[in-house]
Amino acid sequence: MPPTLGLFGLNMNTCADPGAAARIAALAEELGYDSLWTADHVVLPSPRDAVSPMDPDEPILDPLVALAHLAAHTERLRLGTGCVVLPQRNPLVLAKQLASVDVLSGGRLVFGMAVGYLEPELRALGVPAAGRGARADEYLRAMRSLWHDDEPAFHGRHVDFAGVDTRPRPVQTPLPVVVGGHSRRALRRAARHGDGWYGWLLAPDEAAHHVAALRAAEAEEGRGPLHVQVTPRRRIDAGAVRAYGEAGVDRLVIVPPRNAPLEELAAFVEANAPARLGAARLDLK
Repeated sequence: MPPTLGLFGLNMNTCADPGAAARIAALAEELGYDSLWTADHVVLPSPRDAVSPMDPDEPILDPLVALAHLAAHTERLRLGTGCVVLPQRNPLVLAKQLASVDVLSGGRLVFGMAVGYLEPELRALGVPAAGRGARADEYLRAMRSLWHDDEPAFHGRHVDFAGVDTRPRPVQTPLPVVVGGHSRRALRRAARHGDGWYGWLLAPDEAAHHVAALRAAEAEEGRGPLHVQVTPRRRIDAGAVRAYGEAGVDRLVIVPPRNAPLEELAAFVEANAPARLGAARLDLK
């Protein structure tokens, strides 16, 4: 089966405007896209350094606040974070926010998480870059206790609580977690803790390589197969959609042109509609 199509960046640049985001979201749903995805950066290096993905003056809304807005303007699209930098968030606050978005959307949230790489951002938020992977693993286990345990409790190095609870719980049980990252540790984290994996800016052959490594990690963990979403390295056509499907990709999350005006952005969404590219289409019946 060919992959479905998602749309990235619904909280950035042009889509940082609430009216523009609502229009693009509604258009994507009408055209059969299956999901909308938001990016996460709390702060950015100023001036921009070589590693930073954005200029510090580019607008980017908080990903969960943006998804709550998008939930109100759609009915069936999945709503994903691509990806929240987990170690730089308070896990109890984040668990509450994610559960709230899942409730407000009627159970459509996909929690995409990663451990981060932008050291100035981590430092500004008081999080050491060293050990951030282990911190993220611990945070996720603690959050899942809050979401799904009858009597939530967690005792770890970075998180310690008991005798507390939070409602409402997520609509989805379990709440789906997608782990982003290309390293061996990221793939292992996805195989061990995730329900899916997210690869960023990959060509079809690169995606196939990472999917093979993911499947091997799943076999070692006794889990799988996980759902695979990939953002392609370049603009796609029907042939590229087929190639990614053959590589084992379940969903392509495409990125519109950066800083495109609203009409140009809408034209991009229409030109790359699933029906035009031979991708699987969201069933709106």
